[in-house]
Formats: sequence, structure tokens, C-alpha cells
Amino acid sequence: MYRQVLDPVAHSLAWSSLVSALPLLTLFVLLGLVRMRAWLASVIALAVSVVVAIWAYGMPTGQALLAGSEGAVFGFFPILWIVINAIWIYTMTVETGHFDVLRRTFTQVSDDQRIQAIIIAFSFGALLEALAGFGTPVAITSVMLIAMGFKPLKAAVVALVANTAPVAFGAMAIPIITLGGVTHMSSDTLGAMVGHQTPILAVFVPLVLVFIVDGRRGVAQTWVAAMTAGVAFGLAQWITSNHLSVPLTDIVASLFSVVVLVALLRVWQPGETLGGPEPRTVVAGGAADEPTPEFAGRVARPDARAEVVRAWAPYAIIIAVFVLAQINPIKGWLDEPTRTVNWPGLHITGASGKVSTLPQFKINWLNAAGTLLLISGVLSAIALKVGVVRALRAYRATLVQLRWAIVTVMAVLGLAYVMNASGQTITLGTWMAGAGGFFAFLSPVLGWLGTAVTGSDTSSNSLFGALQVAAAGKANLSPLLMAASNSSGGVLGKMVSPQNLAIAAAAVGMDGKEGDIFRRVILWSLVFLAGMCVLALLQSVAVLSWMVP
Repeated sequence: MYRQVLDPVAHSLAWSSLVSALPLLTLFVLLGLVRMRAWLASVIALAVSVVVAIWAYGMPTGQALLAGSEGAVFGFFPILWIVINAIWIYTMTVETGHFDVLRRTFTQVSDDQRIQAIIIAFSFGALLEALAGFGTPVAITSVMLIAMGFKPLKAAVVALVANTAPVAFGAMAIPIITLGGVTHMSSDTLGAMVGHQTPILAVFVPLVLVFIVDGRRGVAQTWVAAMTAGVAFGLAQWITSNHLSVPLTDIVASLFSVVVLVALLRVWQPGETLGGPEPRTVVAGGAADEPTPEFAGRVARPDARAEVVRAWAPYAIIIAVFVLAQINPIKGWLDEPTRTVNWPGLHITGASGKVSTLPQFKINWLNAAGTLLLISGVLSAIALKVGVVRALRAYRATLVQLRWAIVTVMAVLGLAYVMNASGQTITLGTWMAGAGGFFAFLSPVLGWLGTAVTGSDTSSNSLFGALQVAAAGKANLSPLLMAASNSSGGVLGKMVSPQNLAIAAAAVGMDGKEGDIFRRVILWSLVFLAGMCVLALLQSVAVLSWMVP
């Protein structure tokens, strides 16, 4: 039985905090300065965390390795289990051509680039974030914007800035689920708290997108559409996360914002229309200057209604499957096989003397979001008329595509579990609590930093979730508020993370010019972060404390 110690280095909390921060500093330096590949940097940082646990904290080697193995398995199930099946569905839509059909339906809604930015980057991008996350929305929507005539740099910037408000609930709310796992809080309660923060951000994001596309003139001419989409998204995000289903939050919010915006455009149009270059055919890593005859032919002859319905079918199926899974009789049947087991050989006692619950591992095969997505994928294959062999080939292609992401996520979660099990996290949290009540203002900054470096709100939550709770306890703040603020602040670091900048640059054909994109998005990231910090501070005091569940 290993017992955690808060100040193992020279009996000093400050020195112990410095040593316990080494794994995180290693990860940040390797990713941010050395620009090492994410999977390799994560593996090295994991190794550093194990060394610190053994050398500085006196944790038995076997216990440290077991903690890392539990984190790695948690990284695969349920986290990567969601991502793999979500991207598999997307891959099938691309291979059958129905993703192109989906893209063309957007041009029928509006030919104004400012409106297209809202619909494609904000609303549809949120749907992609809800289903897959992990850079998928940035890659897809930036290419779609180029196909609509946007210049590459502007397309990349719009896609990155838009990928903010939905991130906390992305990939079927896996950042929230992960946060619940490392903090041992209910994901529903955490989702409700985040649902009292990010919807406020969502209101303003479409206005910023319009400003990026067309400056002050764009805001003056299309603020009605921007505010309508933002308010609709925020309202749906708040209601769904607090009263319906945390995993379905972004799906409902994205679709509701599209429906409301389309309804508005039937009775209102901007005084002027902002057009751009002719639509272009997207190719790998950029766009061709001229459309192909096939593309021109499809534009001249719109897709049949049946093909449009089939293109939207996978998303309708996913919603239906998840809604059915929330119905009590079905939910009870899906929950029946769920078991909680103690990780073999891992025994930990907290610094207070209480037995740690970290070794408890929940196995929920049937009601896991990834399993529901697998079922949705099978049904989608039928709807898209994809044969068994072709579907399996698409699944294999998805696994190959994600192979390094799989290593990265498992390594980062292993790192988080080693730090939590050894006591490194609680040491950092205890030291940071010295900021007192002002820690509420700093809480979103930690989340922002974690996502900016790792490129994932999920990874940020796994790294800093337990730390936030520890610091909150020492500073007499709400642990729920601080944990949620980590995730809400984290969404704002995604647009400046090296991984997402690289994804955006590659998608629009600007490899090597990530710095140009960074300079266009950093200001918006910091402005939004400042607003989130103020919101978290106000929610920690009497002014807005009523917003904390």
C-alpha cells in the first residue's frame, strides 16, 4: 500500500512542487519549443512522471507502472473508443461521396461568405466537434470554406476561432467524462457547470467570425444573423447540458443553431452580399484554381433529394441512437452489465490516510458513447449502402489514420494517472492554493495552457482536473467550479495549440506558415480567455455564485 506525501523533497512544498511539475514542463517544452511529435513528447513526459514518482515520491516501481497502465487503458476506453468510431462514420461518408453532398447543401442556404462562415465553421463545425473532435472540425471546415471561395489564410483562421465554444462537449462530451474520471465527480454535474460558462462564450463567437471575414462592415450588416446563431447555440447548449444529456449537448446545439438561422434567412437577408472567388475543387493540402467538369456539373444539377437525405442520415441516426439510450427501460438494460473493478495490484492511500478511489475502473461496454457510435456506424453503413467489406476497410483506414493519436492520448492519460496516484498533482494544487480566492481567476488559465500545449481539452482536463480540485479545497473555493473552469478555459487554448495550427495549415495548403496563422488567432484567444477568467471569478463570489449548481 503506497501512501502519498505532499512535500517529499526537503520537506518543502515549494521544492516539491517544482519537482512535481517536471513531467508537465517536459511535455510543454518538447511540444512548444522543440516541436517534437506529440506522441513522442507524450511518451517521454510519461517516463519523466514515472521517474519523479519513484525517485522523489518514493512510490514503488510496480505501483507507478500500474497507475500508468490504468491511465493508458482509460485513454483507450472510453476516450479513443469514441474517437475511432466517430471518425469511422465520417470516413464512410467521404468514401461514398455523401460528405460532398452535405457540403453542397450549405451553398443553397446562402451565398454570402459571412453567413457561410457561421453555418459551416460555427454550426457544422460544432456538429463535427460533437461527433469526433481532436482536430477533425478544423481540418474539415477549413477545406469546406476554401471550396466556398475563401482564401486559405482566412479559411484557417475562421475554422480555428470557430472551434471554441463546442470543444468542452466535443466527441460526445469526452472532455467532461475524462474530467469526471480524474476528479471523481459526476460528469452530469460537471457538464451542467460548464453549461453555465461556455454558452456565454458561444453568443459572441459568430460575431467574431463575421468580423474576421468582413471587418466592421460585416458586423454592421450581419449582426442579426450572428447573434441569432450564437444565442440559439448557447441556449440549446445550456438547456441540453443541464436538463437533457451531456453527451448530446453539442449535437443539439449545433443543429438548433442551423435550424434557427435558416429560418431567419427565409425572412431576412443582409443588405449586401459578400461574395468571393468561384467555388473551387478541394484537393489534398489545398484547393485547385478551377473546378473540375464533374464539380461544375454537380453544381449545375443539384443533388437529388434522396441523396441529400442519405447524406444527413448518419447524423440523424446518431441522434436517434443516443436519445433512445437515455430512455429509462433501455438505459437500465444498457447499464446492467456495467461493473466497477479495482485495478489489479494498485493500492493507494491519500495523504490524509483515506484509501484512494483512483484504482477503481468502470467497465461499461454497452452504454459507453463509443459503443453507441459503433451501433450508429453499422446503421449508417446500411443507410449509405456500404457493404461489409468496404465498411471494414474504412474502419482499418481509420485506425491507421489515428495510430499516432492513439499513442498520444494513451500516454497523456498514463501521465495524468501517475501524477495523480503518486501525489504530484495534489502537491501542485496545494502550492497553487496559496493564491487564495484569486485562484478562481487563474483557474481557466491553467486549462488554456494545458490545451494550448497538448491540443486537446480532454488532455488538459486529465492533466489539471485533479489539481484544480486540490487547489479549490485549499483555497476554500468550489471544487466543481474550478474543475469546470479548467475545461471552459481549455477550449480557448485549442486555436493556438501547435497541433491544431499544423492541422489547419496542412488542410489549406500553408505548410510551414503556422506562424502566420498563429498571429491572426492569438489575440482572439487571449481576449476570450480574459472574459472566461472574469466569469469564473464572479461565479466564485456572491455576484454570480447562483450559477454554480
